[in-house]
Parts: sequence; C-alpha cells; structure tokens
Amino acid sequence: MYYAVRQHVFGSPQTLVYEEVDPPSPGPGEVRLAVTAAGVHLMDTVLRAGRETGMALPRLPMTPGREAAGLVDAVGAGVDASWLGARVVAYLGHERSGGYATHAVAFADALHRVPDGVDDATAVTMIGTGRTVVGVLEQAALSAGDVVVVTAAAGGMGTLLVQAARQAGARVVGLAGGRLKTGAVLEQGADGAVDYALAGWERRLGAALRGEPATVVFDGVGGSLGRGAAESLGPGGKHLYYGWASDEGHFTTFTEAELEKYGITSHMVVGPSLFALPGGVRRLEETALARAAEGLFRPLVQSFPLSRAAKAHLALESRATVGKVVLRPETDSRP
Repeated sequence: MYYAVRQHVFGSPQTLVYEEVDPPSPGPGEVRLAVTAAGVHLMDTVLRAGRETGMALPRLPMTPGREAAGLVDAVGAGVDASWLGARVVAYLGHERSGGYATHAVAFADALHRVPDGVDDATAVTMIGTGRTVVGVLEQAALSAGDVVVVTAAAGGMGTLLVQAARQAGARVVGLAGGRLKTGAVLEQGADGAVDYALAGWERRLGAALRGEPATVVFDGVGGSLGRGAAESLGPGGKHLYYGWASDEGHFTTFTEAELEKYGITSHMVVGPSLFALPGGVRRLEETALARAAEGLFRPLVQSFPLSRAAKAHLALESRATVGKVVLRPETDSRP
C-alpha cells in the first residue's frame, strides 16, 4: 500500500489530505525511496495557503515536501543498482517535492548516503535546514570575540546557530516565544534567553547582553521583532537575515541612511548569496551531514505521523513547535 499527503486546493491545513495513491515509479536517472522521514518547513505552510512570496506556487494537485530520507527500493534506467537498499537522504527540489509520502522519487545525483550514527530525522534536517545554517555561518565568520543574538532561537535553524556560535567561543543570547522555548534555547548552550512574546523584551535583551552591544544578529523573524533585535548591534555590527517568520511577513531591512547612522551592515544570507558559495549547495549538504556525524550539529526534532501532516502545519503556523518538524510515515497504522 502506498500513501501520500495530497493537496487539491490552496487553503488551511485541512486542505492536506492523507490518501492512498498509485506507486510512484522512478524514471531515467531517478530512484524511489521508502520514506522514513520528511522535513516540514514554514515555507511549506505559506505555499499550501497559496500566498504569493516571489516563489512560484505549486501546480495542484500535488504532494508537498522537499526533503526526504529513507531506503532506496527501486532505481530507474541508467542508475547504478548498488543504490538499492542504501539508506539515503535527498533534497527533492521546490518544483518536484513529494516528500510527504510513504514513497518518493528523487534524482540519483541528489542522493547522499546517511553517515553511520546519524538517524534519519537528523539526516533530513541536515539536507535543507542544516545546509542553510552552514552557508549562513560561512558568511558570518564568527569568532570568540563575537556577541551574538539569534532570533527564533528555538526553531530548526535557530537551535543549530546557537550551538555553532557557542562552539566558536562567542557569547550567545537567544530570542524565542514562551517559557518552553526559552528553556530549550538555554539547553542548547546559550548564555541567555529572552522571551519576546512579553512586553519590554528589548530591555531584557539589553540586560542579557550585560550592557554590551551585539556584534552579530541572526534574523530569521523579520518585521518589527527582527528590527528590535538588530537595534542591539553596536557600530561595526552585522545584521544577517534569512527569514520572515513573524506575522508581519517580511524581512527586516534598513535604508542606506540608517545603516550609515548606526554604523552596521545588513545582508540577506540566503538566496543568491547562499547558492554562490564555493562548491554550491551539494557541498553545503555534505558539510552539514558531516557535522551531524561528528556531533557538532545536534538538531532538536519534533515528529508527527505522516497522516497528521495537517496537525504539523497547524502547530508550525501557531508557533507551537520546537526545533525541526519532521513527518514519520512508519508511525502511522495503515490498513
């Protein structure tokens, strides 16, 4: 039996329907995976709702999911048969998707063998979220002298950025919403955690920074929250932005006059700047998987059964999740 989460119309999480489907067949240069873990992104929820973001909306009906890990159980023409039975992870791509399923098709040249000691949920975290974190860190060039503020610090990217900043010897303060999330930030090694769901959080951020200005702000929230975090920077500080998870739905930006006034720089560290890094995204994926194998990246993962994809989307949209959200087909009981 083959199952997938299908979307026939744009709208609420309830538009995601768990259905029995025909078995997918790999074409030339492709393989089929028996999926064990599929990554879920906030962007998945945006596309599901049909909101325009500059990214092309998917053609419906479709199966979401751009990241999948699992076992290769079929290969297409021209694919080395040695892939059969391999435990792999792959970024399926924005246009292809299909990861929210018991079986998914991937290009063979997108596959990575999962390193020993790395579980499938960690592997699927590394292939999308992890690779972005590696690229952001390379552009940040952190040092032991840095004072770092991480927004959305209890999220999939945020937890890894906190870990990496501490490993670089930097002092780190994480921003997150709610006591559960600030507790998770501290568990990742942050020197301080501030709840920005409470009024006056900017003052508490200043106290957590011990009166020192931040030198680097990682901004995955955007909007006024991202702006408030960026205003903790001192002259020469770097505002590195990569997301807009706030309800305002836009990046934090500064005018040239503001940048000159504050003496800071502000750069978007995803998109073209990420893809232009040496070795491309495949090298970033390899690096993220290697860091996980070495124990340097230890992602927090919140799992949902595949059949509860709508619940996962609702939880992610309502900011009720901690760490990376992953769907697990094997946790479903199917007829």
